[in-house]
Amino acid sequence: MEAVKKKPDAKDAMAAEEEADSNRSISGPSSSGTMSAKPGYFRIYKKGQGYWTRMGTVAAIALIGLWMGNFLFDQLDSWFQSPSMSPFLSAHGLQEPRGATLAVAVFTVAYCWLMFHLLNRPSNADFLIATDSEMKRVNWTSQKDLIGSTRVVIFFMLVVALFLFLADLFFHTIFYELGVLKEKPPFFH
Repeated sequence: MEAVKKKPDAKDAMAAEEEADSNRSISGPSSSGTMSAKPGYFRIYKKGQGYWTRMGTVAAIALIGLWMGNFLFDQLDSWFQSPSMSPFLSAHGLQEPRGATLAVAVFTVAYCWLMFHLLNRPSNADFLIATDSEMKRVNWTSQKDLIGSTRVVIFFMLVVALFLFLADLFFHTIFYELGVLKEKPPFFH
């Protein structure tokens, strides 16, 4: 029998590349010519993979963070202006807007650190990478098909709305004639 050479699949190639990456250091090669594995804390897990999904997630998280910061600023500013908090803040040099601004800055730093930590966890990053690769496999509909489907949906919505209107009018008339409803049906005044 003849030996058949097996071509490595993409997963094996990625695993070999990750292993090679883990053998490198930020500081450069060691005396033996190989890189030592000393990744830093702010290293991005599988950098370059799932780029657009990660960027979309970061944009959504940033938007939520902005809304939360704005809400926090509004609430804390009004709370810090209360008679019970004003003397405390004045004693520490945190008059009206400074206290709320400092609290929002501390929140922002903590929020950014937490979100970076959560997004960079291997399980979460792998999920985003897998989502990005699945989105690349989607067969998106053409503009012509999309417009045709939209027309069909709008047409049937109008047909169903008309049917429900006529059914409501029919039952309203019947219940009025039976004496259950005291108000005349519309269009019959």
